[in-house]
Amino acid sequence: MKKQRNSKQRQMILDIAMARHDHPTADQIYLDVRSLDNKISRGTVYRNLGILSENGQITNVKVPSADRYDSRADRHYHIFCTSCGRVFDAPLSYNQEYDEQITKETGFQIIRHRMIFEGLCPECSTKSNSTN
Repeated sequence: MKKQRNSKQRQMILDIAMARHDHPTADQIYLDVRSLDNKISRGTVYRNLGILSENGQITNVKVPSADRYDSRADRHYHIFCTSCGRVFDAPLSYNQEYDEQITKETGFQIIRHRMIFEGLCPECSTKSNSTN
């Protein structure tokens, strides 16, 4: 991978992404950055989020509605609420044995796996039960 210089804009985008723990979309991060620098373009924010995620400084979480970004760069799982669209960290440790098993059985050299659980968050579940 080509060495990327760390620009002021990229650092500002990283700082904002690291300050958020709600798995924001690229657009949410863009709006936060834009409040600090009204000249920054959406393309610059999106491009830099891609670079930061490729470099392992943040994690790109692919969920049904829109990609999200996570300040946690360690390997972990996520839960996606199918009602409100929010994303949460799952309280389950990453299982390296899955990677090893798939490598053994298929010959693929597994780098990592991602797991997204889907369901209703407690808040949406409560709302759903109160309307029934």
